[in-house]
Order: sequence, then structure tokens, then C-alpha cells
Amino acid sequence: MKFLAYFFFYTYVGLLLLAGIWGAFGAARLDQELLFQFNVKQVNATTAASILTQYRFLRLLEFGFGLFAIQFRKEIFSITPFNRLFTGIMFLGALVRVLSYFADGPPLWIFYFFATYEMAGVLLIFLYTRHKLLPYNG
Repeated sequence: MKFLAYFFFYTYVGLLLLAGIWGAFGAARLDQELLFQFNVKQVNATTAASILTQYRFLRLLEFGFGLFAIQFRKEIFSITPFNRLFTGIMFLGALVRVLSYFADGPPLWIFYFFATYEMAGVLLIFLYTRHKLLPYNG
């Protein structure tokens, strides 16, 4: 169980870091095509810039969450509030994907993979840490 919990943690956090930097400072336009099958050249320049600035902002937040997770990895696996914050955000991210399915319709296949991976990670980290967590005294 420990191996799986850490495997899902590090692969998830690694993707947060890589995708965050890639989308924020690298290839936001390419991401639009790869992830969404959307070419920003199809809309006017102001709309394209608005989509890209928001996308870059959200990707940098994703990177920031990854940095938080790396910085506090020991605490996430040992101290209740850190664990609940991390797994709660991870769970809510997966949950909103499910809600989006019902509100917006079915996404591309990759988003089903992301939701499944996130839910599996939350479950494994929760199961591994549920009896090991200490209260926060800081």
C-alpha cells in the first residue's frame, strides 16, 4: 500500500509540476490543440489572448500546488491538516470533473483518465495514511 500511495503521489505531483510549467511558460497554444482540439486562431485576437492568459494563470496555480506538495510531502503523509488539504484538493479536482461531465457533456478520453487517476490517488493516499496521521501542533 505504501508503494502505491507514494507512486500515485509522486506521479500526480510530477504531472502538476510539468504540466504547470509547460502550460504557463511553454506551449499554451499547443496545449489548446492537444488537450482540447481547439485552435486559438479560430477566434479573434482578444478572445485568444483572454483564453491563453487564463489558461496560463491556471496552469501556474497547478504548478504552485505541485510545489506545495513537494515542499510538504512529509507532512502530507504524516500530519492531519496537510493530508486533508492535499487529498481534499485532489478529491475536489476529480469530483469537479465528474460534475462537469453532467453539466457540460462528455470530454475527450484523456480527461476520464485524469479523473480516474486522481480518484485512485486520493483513495490510496487516504487508505495508507488514515491510521498514521498526527494532529498539527504548530
